[in-house]
This record gives sequence, structure tokens and C-alpha cells, in this order.
Amino acid sequence: MMKKDVGGVIRVTGLRVARSGRTVLDGLDLVLNAVEVTGLLGPSGCGKSTLLRSLVGVQQVQAGQVQVLGEPAGSASTRAQVGYVTQTPSVYDNLTVAENLRFFAAVLGAPHGDVDRVLSQVDLGNEATHLVSALSGGQRNRVSLAVALLGQPTVLVLDEPTVGLDPVLRRDLWGLFHCLAADGAAVVVSSHVMDEAERCDRLLLMREGQLIADETPAGLLARTGTADVEDAFLQLVEQRTPLTRSQS
Repeated sequence: MMKKDVGGVIRVTGLRVARSGRTVLDGLDLVLNAVEVTGLLGPSGCGKSTLLRSLVGVQQVQAGQVQVLGEPAGSASTRAQVGYVTQTPSVYDNLTVAENLRFFAAVLGAPHGDVDRVLSQVDLGNEATHLVSALSGGQRNRVSLAVALLGQPTVLVLDEPTVGLDPVLRRDLWGLFHCLAADGAAVVVSSHVMDEAERCDRLLLMREGQLIADETPAGLLARTGTADVEDAFLQLVEQRTPLTRSQS
């Protein structure tokens, strides 16, 4: 599934979003690429989820444009190529794991063998016959991730997919994200856990609805002269000056 043109899979121009009379995102410009795991990091309430909702076309925006695979975000023509995982599991409690996956596979027109494939990818094979209502929070999150992987989407937008998971499974899922990117996908993963930053190819740091950094992990540490991303984030907040790749 490797793409010849890996640039500009997602293009955001002048994005402005307001909710309950408060500006959440104000004039964001952004280009995201395939064959890349992009980490979107920042404290809770900084606008990460709003940005991700805008990328998949489920967020009402006041101004600006979001294009995914050359079409407006949320377009019917690209919907099957975009996988999205919300913070809250979006699966049916009264169905088993496998029944959920078979249902969503039929809706998406995914290949016959996809259910077994995604069960293996998220390590839920032993829970396939269990009702979702009987699963732990971390397992429910993995069912939602499995649904998003059906059909091998070109764009994956994942809102804090590793919350509630043990360190081993978190490591394995990050390995999966990189495998998907290597196969040609654009993978966008949000987190408020700064220690996940080093697992990304590219980092977007957000604060109060603004991007304050757009760099590789190594590049960010080199520019700020810090030992870890959390210290780099704090330094950028104190500087109050956005640090982006365009300033290099």
C-alpha cells in the first residue's frame, strides 16, 4: 500500500473552531504526511480532540479548510479510507467483540479476513467471543481501535488510544502504528503523556489551541537544549513564542 506521493495527505488552512462562545482553535495551518507517525501532545483541554474531530469532518468549524486525501474532511468518497478512534469507545456493549467487528466490516465493505487480522493486531483474539460490556476499559479501547483498522485505511486518527493500557501493550501498539505508517498510512496519535513523544516520527505540541512546536523529537530537544519533551514543552510555554519547522 506504499504511496508514491507521501506529502500533504492532510492539509489544514486557517482552521478556526469556537465552542460555547470560546475560541478553541484559531487560524491553524498544518500539513500531515503519509509514512509518518505524528504525535499530537499537550495538556487536557488544549484543543487536541477538537483538532482531530476537524480532521475527520465531524467538528463544526467557523472558518478555514481541512482537506483529507484531496477532498473536504468527512467526504463520503474518502470515508472508508479514514479510521478514527475517539477517547470514548464507540462500539456496542450488547455485542461480542467479534460481532462488533463483523458488523462494522459489513458497513465498511471490508475484506472477509479483516476481522481475524485486526483481532490479532490489537491482541484481542482470546476475547473475541466476550461481550464488550464485560471488558475492561483498556480492552474496550482496543475494540474501537480494531474497528478503525478494518479495511486498512490510508489515514488513521487516534485520540489517546493507549489510555488505560499496560506498558507492554502500549509498546506493542506503538510498534503497530509504525508498521501501518511504513505501509503507507498517515497516522496521527494524540496523547497527554509526554513520555510517548519519543515514539513519534514528528511532534506537534499544543497549548491553549495553538501549535507551539512542530518538530522531530530529536530536533525539539536539540533546539530547546532539554533532556526530555516535558522540559521542552515547559520551556516553550515560558518563551510564549511558537517554535515550528518553518522557523528553521
